[in-house]
Amino acid sequence: MPKMPLNAQFADTAPTSSAPTAYDEHCMLTYMRLLDASADGADWREVAHSVLHIDPEQEPERAFRAWATHLARARWMTGNACWHRSSR
Repeated sequence: MPKMPLNAQFADTAPTSSAPTAYDEHCMLTYMRLLDASADGADWREVAHSVLHIDPEQEPERAFRAWATHLARARWMTGNACWHRSSR
């Protein structure tokens, strides 16, 4: 199976709007993967690399920012019951 190139398809920061966006819909699976990794206690660097495809060795600040904001958005989506609304 080919690997996805690093730095592909994910914004440096997740949206902060008060409603789900098209980007959120695009990232639904990613948000679920981030939530699972967080629940499992995975190291943020590993998650940034394997889920967001950002190399934390090469870009530590960008990787942390992307991981933190996408995880926060995933938590916001679940806390606001946005999964159902955004999948319509």
